[in-house]
Amino acid sequence: MPVYDYECAECGAFETVRRIAERDEPASCPRCGTSAERVRVGAPALLGSASGGSSGGASEGEGGYGMRHRGCSCCP
Repeated sequence: MPVYDYECAECGAFETVRRIAERDEPASCPRCGTSAERVRVGAPALLGSASGGSSGGASEGEGGYGMRHRGCSCCP
C-alpha cells in the first residue's frame, strides 16, 4: 500500500500507509488523534514555458526544457 503525507494542525507532518481509495479522507494524527488533512504537492516547474514547450527566448540549438543539442545527426 502507498504512503501518504498528512499535516496535523497541532503536531505537524506525519506519514501513514493507506489504501488508495482512502487517500483523500482525513487521517488521525498518531500523536494526538486529531483529524488531519492530506498534504498535496504540486508538480515541479520545468525550465521553459508553462506549457513545457520551448521558451520564446530560446537560443539557437536550444530546445524545450532548456536542453541543448550537441551535434546530433538527426537535426539539420
